[in-house]
Parts: sequence; structure tokens; C-alpha cells
Amino acid sequence: MRDKLFIDGQWAAPAEGGTFPVIDPATEETIFQAPAGTARDIDHAVRAARHAFDHGPWPRLSGKERAGCLRRIADIILARKEELARLEVRDNGKPLPEAIWDMEDTAGCFNFYAGLAEEMDEHPEETIVLTEPRFSSKVVREPVGVAGAIIPWNYPLLMASWKVAPALAAGCTMVLKPSELTPLTALELGAIVEEAGLPAGVLNIVTGLGADAGQPLSEHSGVDKLAFTGSVPTGAKIMAAAARDIKNISLELGGKSPFVVFADSDIDKAVEWIMFGIFWNQGQVCSATSRVLVEESLYPALLERLVEEAARIRIGNGLADGTLLGPLVSKGQYDKVLAAIERGRQEGATIAGGGKRPAGLNTGYFLEPTILTDMAEDSFVWKEEIFGPVVCVKPFRDEEDAIRMANNSRFGLAAAVMSKDRVRCERVARAFRAGIVWINCSQPTFTEAPWGGYKQSGIGRELGRWGLANYLETKQITAFESDEPWGWYIKN
Repeated sequence: MRDKLFIDGQWAAPAEGGTFPVIDPATEETIFQAPAGTARDIDHAVRAARHAFDHGPWPRLSGKERAGCLRRIADIILARKEELARLEVRDNGKPLPEAIWDMEDTAGCFNFYAGLAEEMDEHPEETIVLTEPRFSSKVVREPVGVAGAIIPWNYPLLMASWKVAPALAAGCTMVLKPSELTPLTALELGAIVEEAGLPAGVLNIVTGLGADAGQPLSEHSGVDKLAFTGSVPTGAKIMAAAARDIKNISLELGGKSPFVVFADSDIDKAVEWIMFGIFWNQGQVCSATSRVLVEESLYPALLERLVEEAARIRIGNGLADGTLLGPLVSKGQYDKVLAAIERGRQEGATIAGGGKRPAGLNTGYFLEPTILTDMAEDSFVWKEEIFGPVVCVKPFRDEEDAIRMANNSRFGLAAAVMSKDRVRCERVARAFRAGIVWINCSQPTFTEAPWGGYKQSGIGRELGRWGLANYLETKQITAFESDEPWGWYIKN
């Protein structure tokens, strides 16, 4: 566990010497005192990133050279994946197999963007065909500059890679601010890039509280681009801060994603995907399909099976064999989810399953997988993101009713539909107002495909080629090629 910040290629104590506790959510014990960066550390990190961008080698290397470093980062992560995964379990609480999966995906992300960096060498410019033959024009892509990234706590190292890997591939430099709830693997990334030979100042990592480190980063005039994943209220604050300097921004915010299940669906398959869609990672997933809409004729049987199967999920410490549902990340999140369940009950919802601390687990932020029914469409639990293992289930009459209910949300991150009728699935998928749609599944995420949402679920897209585009500027270069005078003014 690293007890210093990573700035300009060096491990440095926080300027004000502060620390903050890191809590194991399964035991409620303090496992580490992390370095608490403040505005002075952010300024130091931004200045280091600016110097590395303006004067250092990284933006001037070929894509192939940058790719070599990205691949070394990926190799180190894979070589250390179990160690990193165990650190993340203690930090975040998720089951170990899921954490190992995250490490493999993290390495895969760095490898993917290494490939795109190499492609930039193959296609360094694009010729534009003009209607005026006396001119030539081309487009080149250049790194946007110094990027600031603020990442959430639900996938600590993986979410970091979604921003760090494309930024580095593009030739940017970066200041990374991880969540104060889960700083450990992000700090370890400093050691990884150091071992991989990343030049000093290209990636700087400052841990600290949001008000002390996150806000100064979003407001710093030396940052050219901000990338944020997290809640809508915080995203709005970052957007307002970016407006002061007209910073380039990308925001991946909340969701209240629907999962529409038609009556011809196989119940066993539907229940498995519903549970994965909401109980994976303790429901702490921005795209979680937390609103399940079931066609009326299938609703009673599916609900009965869902309640039965959810009760069988093994809950416990993420390091214990067979655990499928670990603790929520913090006491604050645990209290927030319990309060949402209670509010739902007070507003008329029925707790069909779960809703309380599991028997025998008296320590840790554990919560049974919870199934709510009978809520109104304007109720809090149906409309708002709970970010826990809580699913709301409602029946629908027909396809038109399902689409109306699914789209009746201020969010539009993801949506899912299940039916044996593929034509109907495609039709419903097109009707969803969401940036990500799954057919006969929920939550599969691929580095190659774009990730982002409509409405209040954010601005821009991450992953795939779209993620690289977040960190590139587009420059037009136009030249007058004729030997003849232009003709606007000719001297006698």
C-alpha cells in the first residue's frame, strides 16, 4: 500500500501532510491511512503534467513507441492480477473472482488502446476533397493536452484504465484523482507505470477528498480536458467548473436502466440475467438494470422464481470462496440504500424479498438482495438510482406500454430487452432512449464498443475508438497550391 502521492515520476508526501482512513467494508476495520492530497498537490501535479506535455517526449513519440509502454503496463497488471484483485477486494468489497476479472479487463483495455496508438501511425492524416481545386486540405489529430480524470469507487482500477489508457495512447498527459473510498489500486498504478518506463509527469496520481483534491482539479486552469464518472450532482458541479475555462469534458453519470422481459422468454434465462444485471458488484453499477418490466402473463411466475433464486445467493466477505454478493462499499452507501428501501416501503412498495442485513453477518456493510414490487411510476425507488442490490419489478400490458415505461426516466444510460422474437427485440432496442442496449442479456461490456448515455446519464462516449477521440483535437490544415494570384487585390 502506497503512502505517498505519485507526482512527476516521484513518490511525494502530501504538501499538508494529511491522511484519510481506508475502510474494509467487510470488516469495518481501517486497513490503511492513505495520503490526503489538497489543492497544492493538485497544482504540483498539473504543472508536472503541463511540463511533460509541452516539453517532454511523450506527445512527440510515435504511436508505436507509446503502444510499447502501454503493453508493458498491461503485462505488469496481468502478472500481478491476483495481488491487485485482493487489494481491491479489501478496498471495495467485491468478490475476488469479479476483482480478478476486472484486472484482466484492465490489462485488456491498455492492450486495446496500444493497438489504436499504432493505428495512428498508419493513418496520421486524412485528405479532404475540396470543391476549390486551387487549395489542398487535410485533417490531423493531435492530443488535447493535460487531462484531468476523476474516477468512482465501484471499479477502481478498471475505471482508471478507461480514462488513462486512451489518454496515454493519444499522447496526452494526465492527473488522476481516484475516489477516496477506494484509492489503493489507483496508487499502485503509479508503481506499475513507473516500472513500465512511462516518462515523468505523464501520469500523476493524487488521492484525497473530493472537496480538497477533486474540486481543485476540475477548476484548475492548467487542465485542458476533464473526464468524470460518478453521480449526476457531482457531474453537474464539474460541468459548471469546466465552463469557466470552456474545458473539453466527458461525463459518464447515473442510470436507472430498464430490462423489458416479454412473455415468450425462458424464465430461467430471464431470472439469471435479471440477477446478474442488478446483483453483480452488489448493484453498484451505473448501468445496472434496476427497473425490470415483465409482461403481465409472465409476471407472477417470474417474480416467484426471482424471489426464490435471489434468496439463494451466497453473501459474505469477497475473499471467501463461493461469495457472489459482498458488502456495499461504505457505511454511507449502506445507509443510503437502506433509506431508499424504507422510503419505497413508506410510498407503498412491497418488499417481496430481502431488504435487510443477512442473518449471521453482524459486521460489515452487507445487505440481502432486495426485490421491490407494487411501486408507483412516480415513486422514488422507481425513478431514482439506488446503487445497491435493489431491483424494482413491475408488469406491463404490451410493447407500447413497455417502451413508454422504459423511456419515462431522466436517465438514458442502458436498457435491455428479452424475447425469443428477435425482430421484436430489434424494434424495441431502436425505441429505447439509451446509449447502450442489450438483447437477451444484461451488462456485458466490451472495450471495443462505445459506452455512454442519453439525457442526464452523461455527455460523450468512452471505450472503443470513441474513447480515444475524447483525448484528441481535430486540426484542419489548408494550403493554397496555385501559382496564380488569389485575385482579391491586385496591384497596378
